Amino acid sequence: MSELVLVEIAEGVATVTLNRPEAMNALSQALRRALHDAMHRVDADNSVRAVVLTGAGTRAFTAGLDLKELGTRGLGAANATDPSDNPAKAIESCRKPVIGAINGVAITGGFEVALACDIMIASENARFADTHARVGVMPGWGLSQKLSRLIGISRAKELSLSGNFLDAATAERWGLVNRVVPAAELLPAARKLAADIASAEVDFIAGYKKLIDDGYALPFGEAMALEHRISSAANAQVTPEAVEARRAAVQARGRAQ
Repeated sequence: MSELVLVEIAEGVATVTLNRPEAMNALSQALRRALHDAMHRVDADNSVRAVVLTGAGTRAFTAGLDLKELGTRGLGAANATDPSDNPAKAIESCRKPVIGAINGVAITGGFEVALACDIMIASENARFADTHARVGVMPGWGLSQKLSRLIGISRAKELSLSGNFLDAATAERWGLVNRVVPAAELLPAARKLAADIASAEVDFIAGYKKLIDDGYALPFGEAMALEHRISSAANAQVTPEAVEARRAAVQARGRAQ
């Protein structure tokens, strides 16, 4: 049997691929646990500075929970909080930025997996759907709260209560994905962005990602206080010599872009 999750590491970027194309990369228990192991591996690997997450094949990023398995094993998987069984938690536990390269449909639990990524780039073939209401299962991996914060509560209700599909172009217009690219350009674009992130200092990027995430979960005033507290402590350790040493490189990169 082929590996359920593939990991390829090159030049500081790990590409993690959900690998059940014959089943539209459905999230069986075995695949969920393989994803947890893969995310733990890349998080612990000091050579990895950024991660690209995608699905095998052209049809699906992931079609969500394996409904055949769910019908046999029950709904425990829908509410799992352990990262070894909850793919959203597994992705969010990675301290390194995770770019979702959404190559096809991301449906229900698969939509939740996409939402766990820090950044999303979509193929023109990507489509999103929340069919929880159609299946009769409440979301347990964050979709009901994350989606409204990304695209607005009215649009989130439209998608979640209707179960209708959202095409890639509309997803970009609504701010769900950062951009849409032709299918052949999806992985190169995601890896290029990952490489840009990987060119910065890995511990700083991890700390900055955490600051953004922690602040986003707070009311605005508390988030501003959090930033002040973190930046005051961190910036006190930065010497003028360190800033000067990096200045030329920052300016050169700016001119090149």
